[in-house]
Amino acid sequence: MSPIIYVLTTNGLLFLLSIIFWKFPPKKINNLYGYRTFKAMQNEDIWNFANTIFNKNLLMYAGLSFIATMLLANFIVNGLTWQPMVVAILSIVVSIIKTERALSDNFTEEGKRK
Repeated sequence: MSPIIYVLTTNGLLFLLSIIFWKFPPKKINNLYGYRTFKAMQNEDIWNFANTIFNKNLLMYAGLSFIATMLLANFIVNGLTWQPMVVAILSIVVSIIKTERALSDNFTEEGKRK
């Protein structure tokens, strides 16, 4: 498989999904679509805050990972194997960590704003 196609199917797809999540955030708490953790689903205020923060972070980090892996694909033609997938997973993990940290900084355990 071509390195460019590999990057487009991993990091490109993640970037496309982040754009969709950013443009069409979930309107209300549901079990299918959006940033769904126990804390994020406590009430509507936390739900909207968590999805706004997560979508912004995911868009930023998915975009950076897409650009970085496209540059990497242009320089490493034959040796590109696991790198794009690791960068995509790191983008998701960093977005989750930053969102959970923002939730902890702005809301109590009971779901009230600090």
